[in-house]
Amino acid sequence: MRQPALALLHSALTSAAAWGEFPDALRRQGHTVFVPEILDDNLPPFAQRYVARAAVQLAADAPGLPLLLVGHGDAGPLLPQLAFARHAAGAPVFGYLFLDALLPRVPRATTRLELLALTEPGAAESLRRALRSGRRFPDWTEADLATAIPDSGQRTVLLAGLRPRALDFFTEPLPMPEDWPDAPCAYLRLSPTYARAAATARHRDWRVRELNLHHFAALTHPHELAEALSQLTPHL
Repeated sequence: MRQPALALLHSALTSAAAWGEFPDALRRQGHTVFVPEILDDNLPPFAQRYVARAAVQLAADAPGLPLLLVGHGDAGPLLPQLAFARHAAGAPVFGYLFLDALLPRVPRATTRLELLALTEPGAAESLRRALRSGRRFPDWTEADLATAIPDSGQRTVLLAGLRPRALDFFTEPLPMPEDWPDAPCAYLRLSPTYARAAATARHRDWRVRELNLHHFAALTHPHELAEALSQLTPHL
């Protein structure tokens, strides 16, 4: 069976640099891989800007090609809307893979903070208080990332690509198509933070794989991650 082409959608809190060598590791396993980079969604509506830019890039790079949409972190809830844009342009979607990602809520729109509260209620409330005080997130430092990402060069790459956001980003309603999912879904959990999301995916009878790594394992374990993803895709 031919492997589907993959579109890797980075979190709106990072840049495509957070993928590290993961795209190349997937290509060595025979995948066709597209890596959109969305950096011009700094004004509201943030989600719509992200989806529109991703759709434009994929329309240029993969016109008409069936894609497996892979969303990391807070890109997860945006995958249905991106698929809607692909369908509107006559391009099919092969399926969805949520990579340590928040899940869409169907059918009503939900904010990022509300989605986070479903996976980590305490963390969501702490973040809400911090954002209301005027802080932005993510505000990680070298010390915060040193344990998960011991390589200083990889930490520098990730920190340079961080895109801290204010309260309005986390409280905007996200667009949610009511007739989703329209294609098979799978979940690949990397960190304990997303254990509840993985459990929800399993409850929905999605195929689920769990690795005891960390949220940015694409940087530190690209080959292991590529192998896990490749094992999931034939079952979609």
